[in-house]
Amino acid sequence: MVACLLTKGQLLERIEWLRHRMIVVAEAKGFTCEESLRLSQQLDELLNLYHQQGKSRNHITNQ
Repeated sequence: MVACLLTKGQLLERIEWLRHRMIVVAEAKGFTCEESLRLSQQLDELLNLYHQQGKSRNHITNQ
């Protein structure tokens, strides 16, 4: 995924979509099924990226 090229709004949309998809899959197949775990890992990556972007922007603003 080329998440680093997403705008903040696009990143938030993708996070919300993955969160919803993960919940649907987990309810249908279980929280420990392969697809649920893969979606959870993707969601973690996007959340980490979102928080990193926020930190780097705050760092630039505070200089």
